[in-house]
Amino acid sequence: MQGRLSAWLAKHELVHRSLGFDYQGIETLQIKPEDWDSIAVILYVYGYNYLRSQCAYDVSPGGFLASVYHLTRIQYGVDQPEEVCIKVFTPRKNPQIPSVFWIWKSADFQERESYDMLGISYNNHPRLKRILMPESWIGWPLRKDYITPNFYEIQDAY
Repeated sequence: MQGRLSAWLAKHELVHRSLGFDYQGIETLQIKPEDWDSIAVILYVYGYNYLRSQCAYDVSPGGFLASVYHLTRIQYGVDQPEEVCIKVFTPRKNPQIPSVFWIWKSADFQERESYDMLGISYNNHPRLKRILMPESWIGWPLRKDYITPNFYEIQDAY
């Protein structure tokens, strides 16, 4: 089943894949990493002016990593804002996705957290560095193939 945004993107020959609707009826689309920066600009111009959230997850051990964007179209005089969910899948080896920080400033800390926990590199992000783990931490803790170290060093506990 194709949603309104998917039909609009198809009409304008923009490459994407419809993933249907979630349990709340929000349309979900898959975008290729190399197309994400241009489609993000188009979505912003189309009216999706608010990045509600960005997160990432490991699809399967040894499989793809996914970066998920929940965008909202907020307009005056509209009681129910239009929402869309965008999923960008990237290979586990050298995962890279264009950053949307320059379009939606709220992506700053959210993309940094996805980088810190899963190792997804967001190209052109101005401050892409660890945010939760120490800079010296090795590995990406939320990956399904992550091996937990058998020691934890508590520093500055007091």
